Amino acid sequence: MIKINDLNVYYGGIHALRGISLEVPKGKIVSLIGANGAGKSTTLRAIMTLEKPKNGTIFYKDRDITLEKTQNIVQSGLVLVPEGRRVFSNLTVEENLILGAYTRKNAQVIQKDMEWVYGLFPRLLERKKQKAGTMSGGEQQMLAVGRALMSKPEVLLMDEPSLGLAPLIVKDIFDIIKKINALGVTILLIEQNAKVALEISDYGYVMEVGRIVLEGKGRDLLEDENVKKAYLGA
Repeated sequence: MIKINDLNVYYGGIHALRGISLEVPKGKIVSLIGANGAGKSTTLRAIMTLEKPKNGTIFYKDRDITLEKTQNIVQSGLVLVPEGRRVFSNLTVEENLILGAYTRKNAQVIQKDMEWVYGLFPRLLERKKQKAGTMSGGEQQMLAVGRALMSKPEVLLMDEPSLGLAPLIVKDIFDIIKKINALGVTILLIEQNAKVALEISDYGYVMEVGRIVLEGKGRDLLEDENVKKAYLGA
């Protein structure tokens, strides 16, 4: 569904992405792992055209979206769950979810999808009238994912969904990611928690200093000695 070819992105004089190429097949979970500053988040921002590449191409469903407007990309079914949740803290859970459906018009279908999101995240239903800013980090992450789902995405780009969360909450979040994928949503997952990410991934890429240095099936990367030493604490 997503195909990136020889993508280069600069921040001023900093060469953030150095000719990366990758693919995200339909219906799969693909993870992108690496240390801070490797270029993982820049990759997601480039896909959403929040960063403009100097050269290279990004295709989504065989359509070149390299220079598309971000709003058009969201409307076509490609949605980002940003790092740090970025919920609207002064709005309620319910209001945040409604804003997630801003590109859609059918109020009846939107209400039905909200009930579906509450089914995935019962805790959000319990707190539907609560201000998002007063919730825990784990609850805010659930809300960020739920808000993205309200746009009815075909592909979810997820940037560090486990960041700052307790281990039990991380397990819950990744269980939900697997459920979402089982419903047919393709997922590109950016994670520093390489073990958890690779365990649920069909395929993975390892980034270092703006380059992809290794790729393979998730289970194969888990057993790779270089990955174990660098990212799994072995």
